[in-house]
Amino acid sequence: MAEKRGDDRGTRDVREAEPGAGEPRRRSARPEEARAWEDLVATARRTVADGLVVGTSGNVSVRVGETVLVTPSGVPYDRLTPDDVTGVGLDGRQVLGTLVPTSELPMHLAVYRTTGALAVVHTHAVHATAVSTLVSELPLVHYMAAALGGPVRVAPYATYGTDELAENMLRALADRSGCLLQNHGTLTHGTTLAQAYDRTAQLEWMCRLWLTAASVPGLTPSLLSREQLTEVEERLRGYGQQG
Repeated sequence: MAEKRGDDRGTRDVREAEPGAGEPRRRSARPEEARAWEDLVATARRTVADGLVVGTSGNVSVRVGETVLVTPSGVPYDRLTPDDVTGVGLDGRQVLGTLVPTSELPMHLAVYRTTGALAVVHTHAVHATAVSTLVSELPLVHYMAAALGGPVRVAPYATYGTDELAENMLRALADRSGCLLQNHGTLTHGTTLAQAYDRTAQLEWMCRLWLTAASVPGLTPSLLSREQLTEVEERLRGYGQQG
């Protein structure tokens, strides 16, 4: 956990220090990055308020151009300020801030490098994590699986923060906007932080629904077929306000 810095920490812009050998100069946050950081912190705090994470577990990121803003490691979200903006390039080298980025940075970068995502939300949601210990794919208990691209897969377990976990996640995420991480949690992405968060909340809700239905003694939940899910996917393309 980072210690609180004194009044000499500077303003919103991060002070540039002389780089060490092989280390890039860390620049000041641009206006669009500062705005995105505010949205990121608000989203991270929401994961706690909604019970999707406990303490500093989970992490959030958003892409602004070629820079990925990400929650720092081990810092409670309610302590983050505009001066704490933390950002890395797509190569993982830190370009903004002095706080160490989340240990799950490999997962976030893997998503940005292989998809068109602009935001990623990772949580340790209780029901979703419970489901990840029971099955290799979330049963099709509700048609909203279509909003995540199809049946939600479970990425095999690997130690947090490793390239192995990032690789397992990418396989589970293929053609999907969300997946479960075995004995770990969830990961969703979207074109905005709001969309990525909504997908996380929807995934947790579906997991809770399946666990609730499957817990009734003597009864087995009815599940949707792949054909039924495909029909929903078609209908969702025209859902909501158009134009």
